[in-house]
Amino acid sequence: MNRGGSSPSAAANYLLCTNCRKVLRKVRARLGSGPRGALPVVQANTVDERTNFLVEEYSTSGRLDNITQVMSLHTQYLESFLRSQFYMLRMDGPLPLPYRHYIAIMAAARHRCSYLINMHVDEFLKTGGIPEWLNGLEYVPQRLKNLNEINKLLAHRPWLITKEHIQKLVKTGENNWSLPELVHAVVLLAHYHALASFVFGSGINPERDPEISNGFRLISVNNFCVCDLANDNSIENASLTGGNYGIVDSLSELEALMERMKRLQEERDDDEASQEEMTTRFEKEKKESLFVVSGDTFHSFPHSDFEDDMIITSDVSRYIEDPGFGYEDFARRGEEHLPTFRAQDYTWENHGFSLVNRLYSDIGHLLDEKFRMVYNLTYNTMATHEDVDTTMLRRALFNYVHCMFGIRYDDYDYGEVNQLLERSLKVYIKTVTCYPERTTKRMYDSYWRQFKHSEKVHVNLLLMEARMQAELLYALRAITRHLT
Repeated sequence: MNRGGSSPSAAANYLLCTNCRKVLRKVRARLGSGPRGALPVVQANTVDERTNFLVEEYSTSGRLDNITQVMSLHTQYLESFLRSQFYMLRMDGPLPLPYRHYIAIMAAARHRCSYLINMHVDEFLKTGGIPEWLNGLEYVPQRLKNLNEINKLLAHRPWLITKEHIQKLVKTGENNWSLPELVHAVVLLAHYHALASFVFGSGINPERDPEISNGFRLISVNNFCVCDLANDNSIENASLTGGNYGIVDSLSELEALMERMKRLQEERDDDEASQEEMTTRFEKEKKESLFVVSGDTFHSFPHSDFEDDMIITSDVSRYIEDPGFGYEDFARRGEEHLPTFRAQDYTWENHGFSLVNRLYSDIGHLLDEKFRMVYNLTYNTMATHEDVDTTMLRRALFNYVHCMFGIRYDDYDYGEVNQLLERSLKVYIKTVTCYPERTTKRMYDSYWRQFKHSEKVHVNLLLMEARMQAELLYALRAITRHLT
């Protein structure tokens, strides 16, 4: 043993995170066979060759940003994501390039996501955008201002969008939108609302020492670094599970979840619930979602966890109107609830896909590939367990998001949601999906404590895509009704 200090070879096994200055042990990517081998472990400052290729091919900024670095834990999905994002931002389409980035800014501002705003301010200027527009909405053309209402509704209460909103935007006049332009704008809005959920849900921090041109302040509220995610560090050592008791407790939670999945599969094989019973279970889950988050969140966690999130900086507020407008539960207490969106009546596969593809060529194929990729993505693992079929769990996560937006699948038993998603996970899902700017590290740590970061990132990818699809379904249904 070298008593005089670390040997050069030992030092070579460590690196320093350029963001949080944490010393990290290097982990070589495992490229062997099997589920674990299929998922390379990404170092804090290095990524696999495939990711580097994707960044060179599809990145609009020409660099590896923290979103891409975190998503690179799931390279198959990352490719679908970058291809679709590159297409909507850079390839031929109805909207001019500066408009696309300004719409991204407007969408991110609904959730006060300074990270995305800053990113697209730079892109807006690089693509020839008029700098004066960055002073706020009062400086932009009226037709862009006219997107405010649909931006607000899509972000917070998409079920309120009607064909009248569409008609108002496409009516004849100098500030009207063509239908292809409007579909392009709607896809961008939904994409960046959902991406804001991913940014806050994954605790993504701004890159170190960003250029603070244009006076924009990057806000980091979650106190955890991208290096934790990129190295797939175990959740075991998180603050909520300190000591042996926490680890034992989280292990028992994992075993209990595995047991519930096994029991549900057996019950599903033995007995199928009637359509009436399935409807009742959906209504029950929808009503129970009323009691998730607001009270739990603000009473369970110190208010100081949220103080940074709740500040609306002038940088953000200049891009939004009606900043107090936010998510309200689809099934509100004491009110006549809106009719449920029956997924079978207007599906992405049979209706939304063909409409969006007809009006904005090829984007439908790219979005469809991305939705299918995240829904079917699996490594057949759960924490320390291998050879696990996680289909049931993935479907519960996706359908719970749609449930909160009033979308019901006739063929799904919503009793499974209550069996599979513990309360702390439901709090996290609802916060990330409906109020992403309120997400805290404590929420992230509090559920599935034995699971790896890559598995929690997978959860966030599912939540992001479920949210985007829900927004698109409501907007595209309204466009269809306008056309018929």
